[in-house]
Amino acid sequence: MIYQERRILKMPPMTPRQIKAQQTKKKILEVALDLFSKKGFDQVTVDEIVNVSNTSKGAFYVHFNSKYEIFLEKFKEIDDFYETFTETLPSKMSYSEKIINLTKSQMVYLKDCLGKDLMRTVYISALTPNQPKTLSNTDRTLYKIIHSFVKQGQEQGEFKDHIPAKEITMLITRCMRGTLYDWLLFNDESFDLVEESQKFIGPIIASLSK
Repeated sequence: MIYQERRILKMPPMTPRQIKAQQTKKKILEVALDLFSKKGFDQVTVDEIVNVSNTSKGAFYVHFNSKYEIFLEKFKEIDDFYETFTETLPSKMSYSEKIINLTKSQMVYLKDCLGKDLMRTVYISALTPNQPKTLSNTDRTLYKIIHSFVKQGQEQGEFKDHIPAKEITMLITRCMRGTLYDWLLFNDESFDLVEESQKFIGPIIASLSK
């Protein structure tokens, strides 16, 4: 966090034009996500987004190549959260604990900061044919963080090494997606997202530990 703040301080101040462009982009993003949640991704057009946000098609396409890129932008924000949270984990914490804590923080963030309606829309759009598979993209920050934890855990003898780190990473992230899917599928207020995620991830980490 401190490093990021210092890095930001070194950047030159934005011009009024750049500030306005950022504000326009944010407005389009927020309006689009709200419309997706209320009406469904496929029912919302670019025309509707620009009309409701009181912007223009030109402004929209300056920032986004298509409405699908709205989700890519949101996932950048989510990945920034993962990266920032990971930097707060104590260096002496075991890799098992790091993965478990990251899973907890992920579920709290997605539940409280994004919400069920938006996450449902994200999952629906991820199933749309011929579109970028953001949820399963192994180039995402989340995958890289989990993979680094698993790999280092194996190298330091904390985890068994008979299964490749890549396969373990896929297994862990699949559990994350599965828990989120169940949360969206079972429209039950008694479904505790954080608690359920631990029911999945705990036994897996235990089975991998030496």
